Amino acid sequence: MKQEVPRWRIWFRWIKLVIIIYCALGIAFYYLQEAILFHPSAVQRSAVYNLGCAYRELNLPYDNETNLNIIQFNPQGDSVAKGVVLYFHGNRNNISWYAHYASNFTRRSYEVWMIDYPGFGKSTGRFTEERLYDYALQLYRLARKQFRPSDIIIYGKSMGTGIAAQLAAVRDCRYLMLETPYYSMTSLVAHYLPIYPVDNMIHYHFPTHTYLEKVTAPVVIFQGSEDGLIPCSQAKRLIPLLKPRDEFVLIEKGTHNNLNNFPLFHQKLDSLLER
Repeated sequence: MKQEVPRWRIWFRWIKLVIIIYCALGIAFYYLQEAILFHPSAVQRSAVYNLGCAYRELNLPYDNETNLNIIQFNPQGDSVAKGVVLYFHGNRNNISWYAHYASNFTRRSYEVWMIDYPGFGKSTGRFTEERLYDYALQLYRLARKQFRPSDIIIYGKSMGTGIAAQLAAVRDCRYLMLETPYYSMTSLVAHYLPIYPVDNMIHYHFPTHTYLEKVTAPVVIFQGSEDGLIPCSQAKRLIPLLKPRDEFVLIEKGTHNNLNNFPLFHQKLDSLLER
């Protein structure tokens, strides 16, 4: 006669299985987080971008192993530049993926300078949070050789919002503009992994909320109500940190990558850049 397995033993087996799965997923994220969070596309240094508009390409040596590739988009027509937009893009591909957004500013007589992070496009070197902040600072210093702080707009999109916010916290600018920002990278990852001690696991924190408290320039946040990648709740947590003159522009039905399709987005940019 087959002996019945005690219920406590069955529960013990299930609990052990759950713990094993929990630990395995946590360990996998810890060691694979760069591949999960960032999706760069590298290209050969000799490659020529076909961006469909006029641009200048600059390769800025940072150290013996680091090359920072920068694309500088010219104002449309023969207009004299009113200023420059330092554009920090998201976590995927390279500058070619984001180049079409430059026209939001070039058609309004601004130059746009986009920088690729190491491993993205033609940029090489170490990819760490502190290094990303320093690379952004190098771009700002380059811009200051031609433009006053009052003519510099710092713009961050998605992952780039944390980098942009940190730069604006330590350097003056006309505006800090953040498109689909997160409260911090830690809080964003915790949204997806709520049962893990994310603070102790993640290598990249990007505490946007901490930097916003130190930004003296006007801040403008663009956020879609239906963002499925960086939830709208992340951006809304930043609202209490905004100054009276700052703006939070909520675009109804906007998602993570389509805010550029909404008239409200362009109407707001027009009103800001004409001031």
